[in-house]
Amino acid sequence: MTSSPTSPRPTIAEIARELGVSVPTVSKVLNGRTDISPATRSRVEEALERHRYRRRRAAAPPAGTGLVDLVFHRLGSTWSMEIIRGVERAAAARRTSVILSELSGEHRPPHTWLETTLARPPVGVLLVASHLTLAQHRQLTSRSIPCVVIDTDGEPPADVPTVGSDNWNGGLAATRHLLELGHRRIAAISGPADMLCSRARVDGYRSALDEAGVTFDPDLVRSGNFYVEAGYAEGIDLLSRPDRPTGIFAGSDMQALGLLRAARELGLRVPDDLSIVGYDDLPIARWTGPSLTTVRQPLTEMAATATRMLLELADGEDVPVQRVNLATELVVRESSAPPPLP
Repeated sequence: MTSSPTSPRPTIAEIARELGVSVPTVSKVLNGRTDISPATRSRVEEALERHRYRRRRAAAPPAGTGLVDLVFHRLGSTWSMEIIRGVERAAAARRTSVILSELSGEHRPPHTWLETTLARPPVGVLLVASHLTLAQHRQLTSRSIPCVVIDTDGEPPADVPTVGSDNWNGGLAATRHLLELGHRRIAAISGPADMLCSRARVDGYRSALDEAGVTFDPDLVRSGNFYVEAGYAEGIDLLSRPDRPTGIFAGSDMQALGLLRAARELGLRVPDDLSIVGYDDLPIARWTGPSLTTVRQPLTEMAATATRMLLELADGEDVPVQRVNLATELVVRESSAPPPLP
């Protein structure tokens, strides 16, 4: 039995009878309860979708009440602080509070996070470089808890808005800058290979090489995480080669800090022997020695935009655009210069 667009919507009792489950079981799924087996929940969710069952939207909380749950896959860097600053700014304008959750480096929240979230519950969830399973998304939806993703690590469901930056253009601009300075042996250190932003930045890097007629060398592309240790470890390896690169595009400013340390330990001067371009333009970038040439990613603006979208959804409004990518900008400082003479 499948409902047509013009036929009456089935009742909870009719869906329960069709599936051979109790009415309270269907009600628990609708209310986001977690004390149901995954298999039963999946069957009920499938039936609700098949019958186009209209879930009752919870009333929007009055201004000054409720919480936004900000979920990071990993905290601990100034990158995270820029995101928090943007979220706090937009939430404060609505007199809404923010709570932080951290996934210890994982990109998918565990079941315990969902139980805690549904017990609160927040007015909405902001996910940073992480994503929900389809079942988790359904449970939030059943409780009218909207979700928005900042700097998505993958392709979210079509009805989940995302806010990010133009990563492809950022990689293109960083590599073009090094090429225009005269570099031809240019390496790239990326973030995790399974993250969309990492792949987009490397695609921009490759496009810049292609348009300059420089052959792409896969041995010069490394992936890791976006933190200092990855920049240091990959930097030591790349710069210890007899045919070391003269320029490196780092996937984050934190990686660039690790690169600066690796170059110093190997007796290389930046930018005389090696040029480095980072990504993010964190506040620390202007205080490194030398100050860091980098691609500015508007982190606080991304976070504030995502928060405003989330609160609009919590109010029952529709957001006109589901995918928002803000512009990036190359910021030239002291860490990049023409390559050393042969």
